[in-house]
Amino acid sequence: MKKVYILLAPGFEICEAMLPLDILRRAQVEVVTVSVNGEEVVPASNGTCVVADVLIQDCDFEDGDMLFLPGGMPGSKNLRNSERVRSVIQQYHTQKKWLVAVCAAPMVFGQMGILKGEEATCFPGFEEDLKEAKFVKKMCVRSNHFITGCGAGACFALGREMVAALKGEEIADDVLRRMMFNVYP
Repeated sequence: MKKVYILLAPGFEICEAMLPLDILRRAQVEVVTVSVNGEEVVPASNGTCVVADVLIQDCDFEDGDMLFLPGGMPGSKNLRNSERVRSVIQQYHTQKKWLVAVCAAPMVFGQMGILKGEEATCFPGFEEDLKEAKFVKKMCVRSNHFITGCGAGACFALGREMVAALKGEEIADDVLRRMMFNVYP
């Protein structure tokens, strides 16, 4: 079974984490939420608290196929400022495993310098943080082993791309169809 780790930092955007999580689980992908703040409960940007499955210090990430960074503020900055998060991202990048970020969180990849030459999108105002990536004004962009989304409104498209990357286009489309996404004109 494919496995995705979702990194939750204080101030993450709730729907940017939970909607892709739901889409992935509907596609029979194993999803593990990881608290990066050393505490089981992680507060979202809107005050909602989420109980993570595991603490980052108790996770080695070796068995994962994809690493996902939800956006939100100050969640994205908290991800960027974590040495352990950057280390895991570098590990996945070196192994060419899937790296996914949405909203402001693509800045983490950009500021690490790993988006060089890749197409990417992000929340308006964070384009310069993508550094040497080619900014694309789209809801969701897949470029090599990176998937980026522009914000909360892109989360259906982002979740679909995540499933498509792991399990194929047909399964991804079927999951969204069963969720009644885009079935009526």
